[in-house]
Amino acid sequence: MRIRLFAVLAACSVALGGTPAIAYAQPRQHEHGDSIRYASIKGCPDKDGAPRPCGGWRLVMHSGERRTLPDAQGIALDAKGKPSGYAPAAIAVSGNGQKVAYFTKAGRLAVRTLGGGVELLAKDALPRVGQDEVTLMLSDDGARLAAAITADKPEDTRIFDTATGALLGTVPGDLTLAGFSGDGGEVLASVQTGESVTDLAVYSDRGERLARVAPPQLVASNGPQALAADGRTVANVVAGKRSELVTYDLSSDEVTGRKKIKLPAGDIRMIDWTGDTQVTLHLIRQPGGSAKMTIVQIDTETGAVRVRDGYTVLKDTFVFAACGG
Repeated sequence: MRIRLFAVLAACSVALGGTPAIAYAQPRQHEHGDSIRYASIKGCPDKDGAPRPCGGWRLVMHSGERRTLPDAQGIALDAKGKPSGYAPAAIAVSGNGQKVAYFTKAGRLAVRTLGGGVELLAKDALPRVGQDEVTLMLSDDGARLAAAITADKPEDTRIFDTATGALLGTVPGDLTLAGFSGDGGEVLASVQTGESVTDLAVYSDRGERLARVAPPQLVASNGPQALAADGRTVANVVAGKRSELVTYDLSSDEVTGRKKIKLPAGDIRMIDWTGDTQVTLHLIRQPGGSAKMTIVQIDTETGAVRVRDGYTVLKDTFVFAACGG
C-alpha cells in the first residue's frame, strides 16, 4: 500500500558558483515543549482487500509520543451525513505543530490547541458539503484557518480566526488555494486562465484582493509556491539534477533570485516561508512503500541547505497530514 500525503494540500541574490553543501540543523522546537509532526489515520483492507481508512486520527509528536483525537471524525461524512467509506475527513496541522483543525463527530469544524482548549466554529461555518470535499489549511502560527471547498457548485474559500472562530473573509472559489503567507496575514492562490497560463493572486485574510499577475513559466510551472510575510515575494523550487530556488516579486513582476541548491532525495510536497530569509521544504519518498519525510531549511541569501528533521510515517498509515513550516 502506498501511503499518501493528505491534501491540505512554503533568495534574492544570484548564486556565486558552486553548490552549497547540506548541513544539519536542530529540529524545530516550540517554547511550550512538544509539537505535532503529523496526523495519521490507519488503513485497513476491505472485503476485497483494497485499503480504506479506519479508526480515528492520531497525532505523532516530535518526542515520538502518539496522541489521539477522540472527538475527531475519521472517515469523511457526505453532504447528507452518511459515511463515505473510502475517504478520510479533512484535517490540518499548523506549521508550529501547536494546533490542529478537524471535523468533530458532531460535524462541527474545530481547532484544538496543544495543552489548551478546543474552539468550535459555528454550525453554519461551511455550506452543506461532503467532508472529503473540504481542504483545511492553517497558518504557520495556527492563528488563521482556511477552508477550501471542491464541490460541484463553486464555493468561496472561508478564512477564520482560530482564537474566536469568527469568519474574517472569503476568497473566490474559482481560485486554488496555495497557502498562507509567512505571517498569516495573506493567502496565495492560483487559477488557470488559458492553456499553459496560470495567474497567481494574493488576498488579505479579510478577503481583499491585493495582487493578481501572470508570472513567468519558471514560477508558474514549478509549484508548489509560497508567499513571504511581505505579501509580495514568492518562492518556488525548480527540481532536477541542478535544482534552483527561485524568488519572484509579484509587485514588479520580476524574478529576483535564482540560487542553485542541493536537496536530499524526495519529491517536494510543501514549501513555506519560515523566516525573512528562510524557506522550509518537505520532501517525501516511498522506498518499499514506507513514506519517509525529510524537512530542510534553505537560506535564501546563501542557498545553504540544512536538514531540520526526518521521519518515517507509521507503517499502517492510510493517509497522513504533515505540519507545514
